[in-house]
Amino acid sequence: MKRFANRNALVTQAGDFMGPAVCELFAEEGAAVTADESDLTRPQAADDLIRRAGRVDILVVNLMERNRRHAVVDTGDAEWAAMFDAMVHPLHRLVRAVLPQMLERRSGKIVVMGSANALRGTPVRAAYSAARGAQLAYVRNVGIETAGQGVNVNAIAQNWVSNPTSYSPEIINAADFAERLKAVPAGRVAQGWESAALALYLASAESDFVSGQTFAFSGGWAV
Repeated sequence: MKRFANRNALVTQAGDFMGPAVCELFAEEGAAVTADESDLTRPQAADDLIRRAGRVDILVVNLMERNRRHAVVDTGDAEWAAMFDAMVHPLHRLVRAVLPQMLERRSGKIVVMGSANALRGTPVRAAYSAARGAQLAYVRNVGIETAGQGVNVNAIAQNWVSNPTSYSPEIINAADFAERLKAVPAGRVAQGWESAALALYLASAESDFVSGQTFAFSGGWAV
């Protein structure tokens, strides 16, 4: 039997970041996947989505806003707020909306697809990294809160992973990319399915003893 037979998985922002790879792998493992691409920045959007989805056994919070790479002195309030509006506020609203049904069943998995930029300081990424860091702090606290109630909440902090948003073929094939890649001890870019496989583990019964954790996935770039 496939790992996710009779399981309903909801993946947000499914066309961006790790959405395509996660949807494909979870479907291969038998999940009934709802690949949502709706705008979740509206305050009521998360509640509406969970209501439409019905039963959600697995929630993959895949949220992405492009990092505009501005120095701190050039990062205005609108840009700062946009990062949190796209990647932090929807996270809380989604979790708040889906938890009641999971807690009632005493069963559920929430996996947040995050960024290793929250684990390692780099220049011109303060707004993006702050929002990604807020995601990880949120996971740490909620994961502890729900661990004894049958719901596991964990995060993947990734970088240097092939995906259509931040590591597209155009970026990977750019002339300066080989030089940038020298910063990665593994010496390569991961394939999308590799990160999705870690998400699959965190969404499966094998991870029942794991909650509130962040798993760095960046070829040694951040540990």
